Amino acid sequence: MKRISIRAFVGIGVLGAMAHVLMMLNFPLPPFPNFLLVDFSDIPALVAALLYGPLAGVAFRLFFNVLNYVFVGSATGVPIGQIANFTAGAAFILPVSYIYGKAASKKGLLLGLAAGTVTMALVMSVLNYYVFMPAYTLFLGAPQMSAPEAKALVVSAILPFNAVKGAMAAIVFQLLFWRLRAWLEKQAASRQAA
Repeated sequence: MKRISIRAFVGIGVLGAMAHVLMMLNFPLPPFPNFLLVDFSDIPALVAALLYGPLAGVAFRLFFNVLNYVFVGSATGVPIGQIANFTAGAAFILPVSYIYGKAASKKGLLLGLAAGTVTMALVMSVLNYYVFMPAYTLFLGAPQMSAPEAKALVVSAILPFNAVKGAMAAIVFQLLFWRLRAWLEKQAASRQAA
């Protein structure tokens, strides 16, 4: 089993703290329902995925969603929102880290971010329709939406919201990434040398 260096522990800790704070600084976007919130916690998780591999980025998302549930809780008593946030983040991170890993260039990053945004929007649309919206209805004791109502909500709000959220995260990540690229490459090289 390969040991994790102190530098990696510190890096993961710093990124985790940043992700937790960013997740708590969520906000709604005016044209969408107030229960759909944007947060930029995908950005430190994506950095972790590029430094330590895609599974590390996904494990990272899982860890700080568990922390969020412990510290913030959930209106339903069940971590439906955190599970949805984890799923959205994983659907965004995996395509980006895979494509950028195959083509480490500006074009590769743009393709990865576009693929991550599309994947997240589609995966979350399907899961909201079949899993998350029925779970909220069940645990909140709200009246069940009819299939046409649920479909209309997914098409008019959830799909475009996740596309906008992914685009926003992609823009912010690109602005940071090109400034941090030399440092990230240095960290990756020192990790491989260890």
